[in-house]
Amino acid sequence: MHVIGASGRSGLALCRALLGAGVPVTPVVRNAAKWRASGLSGDPLVADLAESAALRTALLGATRVVSCAHARFAPAVLAAGSATAHYVFLGSTRKFTRWPDAHGSGVQTGEAAFLASGRSGVMLHPTMIYGAQGEDNVQRLARLLRRLPIVPLPGGGSALVQPIYQGDLTRCIQAALAIAWDGPHSLVVAGPRPLPYADFVRAVAVAACLRAPHFIAVPAWAMMLAAAPSALIPGLPTVRPAEIRRLLEDKAFDIAPMIATLGVRPTHLSDGLARTFRGTWAPHGCVTGGPT
Repeated sequence: MHVIGASGRSGLALCRALLGAGVPVTPVVRNAAKWRASGLSGDPLVADLAESAALRTALLGATRVVSCAHARFAPAVLAAGSATAHYVFLGSTRKFTRWPDAHGSGVQTGEAAFLASGRSGVMLHPTMIYGAQGEDNVQRLARLLRRLPIVPLPGGGSALVQPIYQGDLTRCIQAALAIAWDGPHSLVVAGPRPLPYADFVRAVAVAACLRAPHFIAVPAWAMMLAAAPSALIPGLPTVRPAEIRRLLEDKAFDIAPMIATLGVRPTHLSDGLARTFRGTWAPHGCVTGGPT
C-alpha cells in the first residue's frame, strides 16, 4: 500500500489505522524526518510530486495507491503510477464553491484528469475535516471563542455546514481501498447532517468547555475588512477574507451514496467534537471529553 502525503494530517491518520490493522504501508513523503518523527514503522520513500522521475521510482510496482496530497497533483500521480493500479485520491467539496480559488480550481483540474484517465479507483471529496492531530478548523475556532466575548458572523451564521470527523474520513479511505473499482469514480463524503454554522460554533464551544457564544450578524464585506489585520494581532488566529466569504454559501450534501458505496455511517458531531477535545483543559477548569 503506497500512501502519498503520508506525513500530513489525513495521511498520518490513515497510516496509523492501516498499520494498526496489520496492513503494510509504503509511505511516500517529501520529508523523511517528518515521517520518522511520527513514530510509525516503515521506511519512507522520498519524492517531491513536482519531480516526475522521483515519483515514478517511488511508485514502481505499486498496485494500490492512496494520495492524501492536494488533488491538483492527481495528473502527476497518474503519470507516474501503473495503468493497472487502483487509486484513491482525496479531493474536496471546495470544488463546488461559487467563488473558485486556487484550492477549488486545483481540485476540479485533478478530478477532471482522473475521470478522463480511465484508471480504476475513486476520488473522495470530504467536507470540512475536523479531529485530526494538528488540524486548524475546530481548534482554531475554539481559540477564537476563548478570546471573543461576541462572535461576529456573516448572515448571522445561517449558512449550512456538514463537517466530517477525521476518523470517518479514514474509514472511508479504508473502505474505498477494499472495493474493486471499475474505472474512475467520484464520491462526496460528509458528516451525518448539515447544520447552520452558528449551531456548529455552539457545538464547538460546548465540547471545548467554553461559555456559550453570543452572535452578532455583520455584513460579510465589513468582516473581510476587519479580518485583514488579524494576522498582526498576537495570540489571535488569522482569519482570511476568503474564509469569511465562504461562510455565506451552504455546504450540505446527500450522504446516501457514501453510506451505500462505502458502508460508513458518519459520527455524530457532538461525539466527534468530544473526542477532538478529550483531555484538554478549558478556561473554566473543566476537562472535556467524557465517555461517548
